[in-house]
Amino acid sequence: MADSVSEQSDHKDELNWGYEEAANGEYQSPINLNSREAQYDPSLLDVGLSPNYVVCRDCEVINDGHSVHIILKSKSAPSDSLEQHSVQHVGGRPGEEEWSPHHSSFCADPLLRDYWVYEGSLTTPPCSENVTWILYRYPLTISQLQIEEFRRLRSHLKGAELLEGNDGMLGDNFRPTQPLSDRTVRAAFQ
Repeated sequence: MADSVSEQSDHKDELNWGYEEAANGEYQSPINLNSREAQYDPSLLDVGLSPNYVVCRDCEVINDGHSVHIILKSKSAPSDSLEQHSVQHVGGRPGEEEWSPHHSSFCADPLLRDYWVYEGSLTTPPCSENVTWILYRYPLTISQLQIEEFRRLRSHLKGAELLEGNDGMLGDNFRPTQPLSDRTVRAAFQ
């Protein structure tokens, strides 16, 4: 699949990812997670929504077109906030700062108790090594309608000129797995 990516695209094929200095670092992502080699870390906290948060009156949602950042602000301490980052999103448009209607009844607690954590990088250029990845043990499901909406997403802004051979559809913008190196994958469960 990497061969079909245009040399001029934002996400260059595997052979050309080294054009960004950070892309050649020791802690690159994604990795092939081997759950049997992960080390249990009791210091990892349960991830979920607490009663101190009200969806979404006390939060800020920023959709930048690639990911959605959800900043939950505590009622008890205005300066205390939790940021949730969801890389794959459906239902919003770049620049929108509101909750996607597809997630209005989302209850995270049972699905987010078990997870793995590792230090890594962005998976697209510049591949900066400043990301803490949280990988959930149980997949979150989406509806057929959400899948259809996701498939309608484009890799460009409306009215933007596309390169020859680029239909604007999302695809082939993934990076192959990278070596684990000396990193440890930690688990929030045994």
